[in-house]
Amino acid sequence: MSHTILLVQPASRPETRTYSDYESVNECMEGVCKIYEEHLKRRNPNTPTITYDISQLFDFVDQLADISCLVYQKSTNTYAPYNKEWIKEKIYVLLRQAAGNSN
Repeated sequence: MSHTILLVQPASRPETRTYSDYESVNECMEGVCKIYEEHLKRRNPNTPTITYDISQLFDFVDQLADISCLVYQKSTNTYAPYNKEWIKEKIYVLLRQAAGNSN
């Protein structure tokens, strides 16, 4: 469990910047998925169920002006920064584990 801060800037304008914090990296990755799901709901308000695949999620992440994570490192008492590629890798692992657990 490493405290993780998610920094998101959806558009090029600095005032679109937001942050959220989570108790773990996995919770943070679930948070990224939820951001995408909310985005889909806003774009498709009359669709009762939203489905997507991982490539669509990754395209969404790539289209964000900026997204990164700061993950607490207990050994140094600091936060280490991670970029889009790292976030996508962690989401992939999380979703693969979730798919494995549902079988």
